[in-house]
Amino acid sequence: MATAVHEPTSGNFGRKVAIGAAAGVATGLLANLLRKAAVQAPTAMAGNWDTALAAEHSAALKIFDLLEKTSSHATGRRSFLLMQLKHAISKHAFQEENVVYAMMRDQGLTDAADHLNHEHGYVKQYFFDLTEMSKDNPAWLPKLKEFRGMIEKHMREEEEDLFPKLRNQLSDEQNTHITIAMNKEGLKLA
Repeated sequence: MATAVHEPTSGNFGRKVAIGAAAGVATGLLANLLRKAAVQAPTAMAGNWDTALAAEHSAALKIFDLLEKTSSHATGRRSFLLMQLKHAISKHAFQEENVVYAMMRDQGLTDAADHLNHEHGYVKQYFFDLTEMSKDNPAWLPKLKEFRGMIEKHMREEEEDLFPKLRNQLSDEQNTHITIAMNKEGLKLA
């Protein structure tokens, strides 16, 4: 006499796996969205676009401070802080290039926008050089300080001259629009 073999219901198992996978994906997407919001929050809460960018400048300089305090033996710390600085400045530059400099060009400040954008190319060069250089190389810290000097000059030019000039040329509505657009761009890389 043949014995009946009962196979597990594959439809029920498959449904549970699909639900579990969907829940995992949803949780991952939510966590990423919350992380992005947390990264962009200080900028968004700073207020107007120019104030927010100045706050990001200050945050970047604090990372430079931490890097400058490291010894040549702290290669792991240097690598980690350099990665943080690169992320912060890359997000910042993305916001400026895609919104602020574009608006500068629209407002007749084309040469200034092109100059600032050109300097961003050198920022990328410094990041490349510092990343490629051994973190215990005696030339690493002087290169970092040279980079900081270039960045500080760039920041002063933006904060003291070009951004106030642009802000004053724009209506309140345009300034609000730039603030919102800049924060949207920041969320993309946050």
